[in-house]
Amino acid sequence: MRAVRASGLLATLILGSGLAHAAGPGDPVDFNRDVRPILSETCFQCHGPDSKKRKAELRLDTKDGLFAKKDKATPIVPGKPDESELYLRVTSVDSGEHMPPPKSGKSLTKAQVETLRRWIEQGGEWKGHWAYEPPTRPAVPLVGESPFVRNDVDRFVVEKLNERGLKPAPEADRATLIRRLSLDLLGLPPSPEEVDAFVNDSATNAYERLVDRLLASPHFGERMAVYWLDLVRFADSAGYHSDNPRDLWLYRDYVIRAFNDNMPFDRFTIEQLAGDLLPSATDEQKVASGYNRLLQTTEEGGAQAKEYMAKYAADRVRNVGSVWLASTLGCCECHDHKFDPFATKDFYSFEAFFADLKEKAVGRQDQVKIPSAEQKDRLARLDAEMGVHQKVLATPTPELASAQAEWEKTGKTRRIDWAVLRPVDARSKNGATLKVQGDGSVLATGNSPESDTYTLTFKADRSSVTGLRLEVLPDDSLPAHGPGRAGNGNFVLDEIVIAELGKPIVWSSVTATHSQDGFPVANIADGKPGTGWALLPKVGQPTDAVFESKSDLGGNGSLSLTVELRMNYGTQHTIGHFRFSVTDAARPVRAKGAEWPKNVADILATEPEKRSPTQNEELAAFYRTIAPALEPQRKALAELQRQKEQLEQSVPTTLIAEVAPPRMIRVLPRGNWLNETGPVVEPTVPASLGSMTVKDRRATRLDLARWLVARDNPLVARVFVNRLWKLAFGQGIVTSLEDFGSQGTWPTHPHLLDWLAVEFMDKGWDVKRTLKLLVLSSTYRQSSVAHEELRQRDPANSWLARQGRFRLDAEMVRDNALAIGGLLDPRVGGPSVKPYQPDGYWAHLNFPRREYVADHGPNEYRRGLYTWWQRSFLHPSLLAFDASTREECVVQRPRSNTPLQALVLLNDPSYVEAARAFAERVVRKGGADAPSRIRHAYKVALARDVRPAEIALLEKLVERQRSELRANPDGVAELLHVGDRPAPSDIDAAELAAWTAVARVILNLHETVTRN
Repeated sequence: MRAVRASGLLATLILGSGLAHAAGPGDPVDFNRDVRPILSETCFQCHGPDSKKRKAELRLDTKDGLFAKKDKATPIVPGKPDESELYLRVTSVDSGEHMPPPKSGKSLTKAQVETLRRWIEQGGEWKGHWAYEPPTRPAVPLVGESPFVRNDVDRFVVEKLNERGLKPAPEADRATLIRRLSLDLLGLPPSPEEVDAFVNDSATNAYERLVDRLLASPHFGERMAVYWLDLVRFADSAGYHSDNPRDLWLYRDYVIRAFNDNMPFDRFTIEQLAGDLLPSATDEQKVASGYNRLLQTTEEGGAQAKEYMAKYAADRVRNVGSVWLASTLGCCECHDHKFDPFATKDFYSFEAFFADLKEKAVGRQDQVKIPSAEQKDRLARLDAEMGVHQKVLATPTPELASAQAEWEKTGKTRRIDWAVLRPVDARSKNGATLKVQGDGSVLATGNSPESDTYTLTFKADRSSVTGLRLEVLPDDSLPAHGPGRAGNGNFVLDEIVIAELGKPIVWSSVTATHSQDGFPVANIADGKPGTGWALLPKVGQPTDAVFESKSDLGGNGSLSLTVELRMNYGTQHTIGHFRFSVTDAARPVRAKGAEWPKNVADILATEPEKRSPTQNEELAAFYRTIAPALEPQRKALAELQRQKEQLEQSVPTTLIAEVAPPRMIRVLPRGNWLNETGPVVEPTVPASLGSMTVKDRRATRLDLARWLVARDNPLVARVFVNRLWKLAFGQGIVTSLEDFGSQGTWPTHPHLLDWLAVEFMDKGWDVKRTLKLLVLSSTYRQSSVAHEELRQRDPANSWLARQGRFRLDAEMVRDNALAIGGLLDPRVGGPSVKPYQPDGYWAHLNFPRREYVADHGPNEYRRGLYTWWQRSFLHPSLLAFDASTREECVVQRPRSNTPLQALVLLNDPSYVEAARAFAERVVRKGGADAPSRIRHAYKVALARDVRPAEIALLEKLVERQRSELRANPDGVAELLHVGDRPAPSDIDAAELAAWTAVARVILNLHETVTRN
């Protein structure tokens, strides 16, 4: 019987019906291919790895369980079906003896029973599950000389074709090949010039040179990253609850660079799982370790910290299990695996590797600044320049000593001259009346709201302002004479926000002549609305708050300030009478009584002859911070500090792995995070996959990473080359890309898979080399066109007698349209961007509420890879074409075909604008007549010549559209103004609109969004 490849639910249905087994009536039965799937589907649930669900203490998933005698019966007696208890039970007509029992809902087909009988008759050979045996290099098949065979990949494929009496398809034409290669390796279509160059290249190595050029393109890393980011569930938002934003794009750029630089996959693995643990870890390796932080996290105030730590730990086990091992380890969170040799203890022991990660259980995760090389260099130069001035400021001189002595005599207390600022506008948010008095103060009268915000505007001819003073003043009109409007004369000022020309001012100090206990003045500039400044018990008297600016204000000779006084304490605790003033006095600028730090004031209060050497040094150091002679150095230093802070603000942040003391990990019975009765476990790997030798210390993530890419690991190399095969052929050699276990599908070409895995490891885990090997093969170069007989004999293309054809991934559908329209911005890397999205789509994003603000300019035309990935509200265009929300690992996206996709291609502004730009390109470069333009359009969009019937159809369309649109100028204007790109003024509007209609048709063709 022929083998039919399938995946997901289809695979389960086929296994249940007995159609998945490749052995024909006269063929040898293979245990792994033919028998294990039957046992896994119908027997393992009760007689498999799960010890808690196992019946009669009988295991049928192990060699001992199958062949050992138990209670005078042996499940399998090689060569003797009639003495084999398993066979007798599945053929029994006695309902009490028959297996599987009817209540299990499982049953065997006649074909499956026959397979079991033949297997036993043929000797009942047992094999360990193919995926858990370390791969060894199989011999390359001897298939004779054939023009089809270009490399060893073809030999393995031809062997299977010969066995089934199939012949490979002819090679695709060159235009198809370059488009296929470009889409597979770059995710972008080739330009018409690239197509013509390749089609006309007569060199014998033209195809290989094309492959090398594409692999060397910076867009190769982008194409590979699209797939990898699905695996590791990369997103720009946290996921749970409010799904707030976070910065992680540096990790995405790392992935792009790693693939572009052809980083060996073993190193790629190690740096992601444990880059932070490598000796002298670089910033790049720390960014890579951000893989450990890509999971969903919560900021919900009422969330249980312990519950979410359990969620995070379990998520990491599932993800590593899926990404590198193609194993459903997640099944073991609550119970032993029912089909594969993984126990609950394995799950939690694996989880323990990640117990050292520093993270918040609940709340916004701490971002880490990672400067670029250029930023590092600039910061180093600023530090060096600052060091020169700091050295001068730190060096005592006789001149400074003399000046200090004079200061101690006359300058211990100094007068600061303040100039009153009279507001040009003063408003209350909640209805109080703010009256500007003759002395420049402001008095609040009338309505006294529970809480309020005052907004004041000041303009003055002042420059070199170093400080600002807020005086809160008593007044007889206020309760208890104020200065507050509360019944006791107090107020609570939560926050003061002062901006110069719209830019918030940064203060170097905030001092006051008095603060109430628990309500220090520093609270009003801490950015925390829940804290504030108050005065009890000193009400009914004036009090000052003084703000010293980090850099001088009024730099253009005039001062323009906006001040917000935010008072949200409630119970009418608002300010009733106040005044603002400014000064240009030399720093420090402090409130009276707070002129000098306490330690300095104490030293000044001590007679000079009684001071200790340490006090003298301390006082001299302080004096140098205020000495007039050093003001130029201080100003220069302040300016350099300003530049450094500005630069530091531009440094991107990301999440990285940071080490903390390992948390205790215990087995959680049934996965219940409240149950602490399970045993404590240490980090180790599942015993069924090998062992890890660590002497006299706890195993780390670095040990785990190195174990994953060890030469004898049975899964990692197989899993990754299988996914590379999927990228080149549309489906894997193992179609269940996410599951290499007993419930997964049997590889169609097991020897080829092992040969590729060993070749991959032996050649240095070289990703580009492996892909090149695949795409250079004749198997890859075949036409995807299949005749009817081949469709009937191999509907799923399991045996590769043709190439595959499939719709492009969501990001590439849009990239393709932008590229065809000439709009695509080719920049590689950088922060995520926000292309057009329907208004109100984010209306239900709360805590806080958010609005989506689309980008404009070049960012609007970045590749889909860079689109902002909001997990709970994924960009609708991507969602329509089956992109993943990336809440969990997605190994293989579904490919649906829905009317919504056609609506997106027709109406999404990105596609309408791309069609309009494409039409402009066609009109300008396609020639003067319609047939020439249509031919040009097909070259650009599909890399092929147009057929006569297509020309005739599209000619009629453009003629009809031209006629209709000339009579509808409003419709023309509306169409030509979709998107940011301006409509050209030198092309007739109706003509351009007519060709836009043609362009929309071409962009909507199945062929345009299909790789074949």
